[in-house]
Amino acid sequence: MLLHALERDPENPSADLLPVVFIHGLFGRGRNFGFFQRRLADSRRTVALDLRNHGESPHGATDYTTMADDVYETLKHLGIHSAIIVGHSMGGKTAMMLALRHPEMVAKLLVADIAPGEGGFAQGHDLAARLAALHFPEHLNRTEADSLLAAVISEPEVRNLMLQNIELGDHPRWQIGINELAAAMPQIIGWPEIPTDETYEGPTLFVAGQRSHYIAPENYPAMKRLFPHYVLKTIEGAGHWVHAEKPNEFYKILSDFIDRA
Repeated sequence: MLLHALERDPENPSADLLPVVFIHGLFGRGRNFGFFQRRLADSRRTVALDLRNHGESPHGATDYTTMADDVYETLKHLGIHSAIIVGHSMGGKTAMMLALRHPEMVAKLLVADIAPGEGGFAQGHDLAARLAALHFPEHLNRTEADSLLAAVISEPEVRNLMLQNIELGDHPRWQIGINELAAAMPQIIGWPEIPTDETYEGPTLFVAGQRSHYIAPENYPAMKRLFPHYVLKTIEGAGHWVHAEKPNEFYKILSDFIDRA
């Protein structure tokens, strides 16, 4: 499946610099990485993807193998054969799977606040089903939509994330594939069994939020087995949405990582 991509070409292009590809988390979309695309725009090509069932990409049944292959197919279609891959949460798991299945595509891998194992968006399974069951009235504005979502989502930041996925106005509807996501939640929260001989040998950076529990000591053995050269950095005061909560700190870590020889 070809995914919707937000591309930003560099103002002062350098043929020696690899493109950077951003992969969002559950209920997100590529445009959430606009801050980082703008910051990298001087010299690097950047691409932010909408995963299947998200943003403007097509809908369909999903798991991490499928999503990783979507990303691979889309990047090849865009003429990208090697890139620095940055993924957050569900997008981080997708990025890890891409590196394991298509290592030649991934020159460097940055995984934001997720580990190769079961976990991530702990309330997601229940939440997706409850969102899918919501009944929209004939007309909906942003304030009304926020009130409607408040019955299901107590956290304002999560509601703001979800509001971007509703087409407001007359005959409102979900833009995302909410039913497909609800059906796929066991796979999204889970992590498939990886053959023991399958590893990614490239540079790998895990970035954890200090207030998040999505990367825990019990994950370290799997991280070491699958990504033997990984490094773990923690952003103090950040929760799960590390790049949104501490954008400047995250950008510093990202830019240091991608510029390192």
